[in-house]
Amino acid sequence: MLFPSEVFLFVFLPTVLAIYYIFLRKTRSLKNIFLLIASLFFYAWGEPVYVYLMIGSILFNWLFGILVDRYRDKRVIVRIFIVLMVAVNIGVLGWYKYSKFTVLQINRFLHTAIPVPIVPLPIGISFFTFQAMSYVIDVYRKRGKVQRNPLSVGLYISLFPQLIAGPIVRYETIAEQIEHRVENFKDFSAGVTRFCIGLGKKVLIANNMAVVADNSFGLIINGEFQASVGMAWLGAIAYTFQIFFDFSGYSDMAIGLGQMFGFHFEENFRYPYISKTVSEFWRRWHISMQTWFRDYVYFPLGGSRVSVPRHICNLFVVWLLTGMWHGANWPFIAWGLMYFVILTFEKLTGLSKKEYWWGHIYTMFFVIIGWVIFRSTGMGNAFLYIKAMFGIGAKGLMDKAVGAYILQNWIYFVFALLGCAPIVPWIDEKLKKNRVWQTIYAAGVILCVLISVSFISNNAYNPFIYFNF
Repeated sequence: MLFPSEVFLFVFLPTVLAIYYIFLRKTRSLKNIFLLIASLFFYAWGEPVYVYLMIGSILFNWLFGILVDRYRDKRVIVRIFIVLMVAVNIGVLGWYKYSKFTVLQINRFLHTAIPVPIVPLPIGISFFTFQAMSYVIDVYRKRGKVQRNPLSVGLYISLFPQLIAGPIVRYETIAEQIEHRVENFKDFSAGVTRFCIGLGKKVLIANNMAVVADNSFGLIINGEFQASVGMAWLGAIAYTFQIFFDFSGYSDMAIGLGQMFGFHFEENFRYPYISKTVSEFWRRWHISMQTWFRDYVYFPLGGSRVSVPRHICNLFVVWLLTGMWHGANWPFIAWGLMYFVILTFEKLTGLSKKEYWWGHIYTMFFVIIGWVIFRSTGMGNAFLYIKAMFGIGAKGLMDKAVGAYILQNWIYFVFALLGCAPIVPWIDEKLKKNRVWQTIYAAGVILCVLISVSFISNNAYNPFIYFNF
């Protein structure tokens, strides 16, 4: 079940809110049980079989949380439990996400004929697996109390607002909120507003940018790019907008939904496209994933407080895993390793701590190139597309399709460009007590929702970009 769908907006969400606030408003335990049931139903709507996999993950990690808490004073035993927990979680994730890819590569390079397993990918498995691991590790680190009730662990792992598209909520962030959160009208209204803005980002900007991007990337036919340099750049820029507004839109909706039920998730995006270094970009982009890898992989490996060769090795491991986390495909791995090279260069040269007038141009150049690799179905197509962006193999500098796409979508490109900078929050901060501005802001949010719903009702193009994750 997707957030920008009629069944979610007009059936599931209103029903859950009505039951939660009308019939269960005075009982925390019943609220939690109901949210857990609703979340499992939400996941089972699209994954009726794999909901049992999620339940298994909940019970397994609940048990290991108890074991880690009980034996924390016995270092050898507790480390065995931690290693076993990580091995099982990563093993399950690896089987569903990488088994097919691994066998294909073995057959390709070793000329074997091992049967390729056909394993459908459970939606959101990377998100809920990382959250499950976070629970056990945070309990071990005493960054949240152990939950004796498996239903509480189930609520944390399966909570529907962030279940299929993040952000990755670490246990320490909401450990106290599970039993002691407070719902109020201020948070609820702020959550509704945040959800509506996220819905507009996804439906109005990301989905329309997807039309341009998909058509452009689809122009690689028979090993050639069948369009101009201008079309190649337009498609790359469109995808740069698409993935930001799609992902940040879903994060906004998740954070807003969480607020409606009294949960406060951390921010996942802070206007990454205004960054002046690639290091800054990654402090602003998909923050929950970056902090997860930082706290559970990078720091345990030693972080930067080691020798230079070891530091480089730590960065390599983190960015290799970052690429692999996104999917079983060579472009994802190449994309991760590209950032390893750039970030290592910035750290070793001190560029990550400096600002230059050309910093934004340099950063966005590599970000756009990176998204081309990320979006491509294979490394061959990625190289073909990038070469076309620089005139190699393209059909001229410009063609009629470029003008046609810009003419048809110029309003979405304008809003996308404006939405990449914190312009509206800056105005809102300056005029937050101005009634005229508040009226305009509220009217804009309502209009955004109405137009978004009309697009959804008319079955407008609505790709699900997170299937690989």
